[in-house]
Amino acid sequence: MVKHGLTARLKRDLRINKELYLILLVPLIWYVIFKYIPMYGTLMSFQNYNMRLGISGSEWVGLENYRRFFSDPYFSRDIWNTISLSLKGIVVGFPIPIILALLINELTNKTFTKFVQTATYIPHFISMVVICGMLKVFLAKDGVISSMVSLFPGVSIKESLLNNANLFATIFIGSDIWQEAAWGSIIYVAAIAGIDQQLYEAAEIDGAGKFRQMLCVTLPCLAPTIIIMLILRVGAVFTTNNEKILLLINSLNAEKAETLSYYIYKKGITNADYSLSAAAGLFNSIINFVFVIATNFISKHVSETSLW
Repeated sequence: MVKHGLTARLKRDLRINKELYLILLVPLIWYVIFKYIPMYGTLMSFQNYNMRLGISGSEWVGLENYRRFFSDPYFSRDIWNTISLSLKGIVVGFPIPIILALLINELTNKTFTKFVQTATYIPHFISMVVICGMLKVFLAKDGVISSMVSLFPGVSIKESLLNNANLFATIFIGSDIWQEAAWGSIIYVAAIAGIDQQLYEAAEIDGAGKFRQMLCVTLPCLAPTIIIMLILRVGAVFTTNNEKILLLINSLNAEKAETLSYYIYKKGITNADYSLSAAAGLFNSIINFVFVIATNFISKHVSETSLW
């Protein structure tokens, strides 16, 4: 009886909201094609994959590909580079969108606010190829940034700054902040807009200035959003912007630039070692999943804010 009632309600809902369900169908199909179907490829990590034989006909080798992955001489280096880039990005880059959102919230002129938002959002829409091309030009021996650095006493630039492996993290994270910080601030601006104005009025009556209102009203109300975004960010700690690395890496900075994502690309696409690449990819996904679960668990017990 209950099942019949649920079926009837579902049919009625589909009939009434068929346009909405048709719109939902497009992203659903995309998600199935690009997220669920590729999961079948994880079987390659347990095989000596042969393109001619396919997954169903390739030889099963158990955990051999994982043994090869963990014993690879580049394993520890690439893992460390991945963690280093991600943690530096979180420590330096994560607070920037929050700070930017707080500053935008304090602007009183609507025209100027729209100008600032538009000007800072634009870098997000610039192609990564163009961004990296600009970096190569600006950081070249005679580039704008290199020329400015050369103005400091005792500093002489003899080659592109991109060739300096020790500067790669700074360049990578700095350019990422420039390109994505403003775009990342949108969710915080929206969260601030949803704060009850009566809280600010009450704080003002109590004698709180703008800075005090930000500390006692805005930030506490933003805390749940900040925590959720931090959980998602920590959950992707083993994932780096591989497209950007591919465009900036060279033989001189590879020691610091090669990450786990680049390792997966190199083994799978360049060397056509699909089984090893699949093993590394599955390892990457499992670690990210563990980080999400662990961070969410800690957050739930410390702040009572979590993804579920």
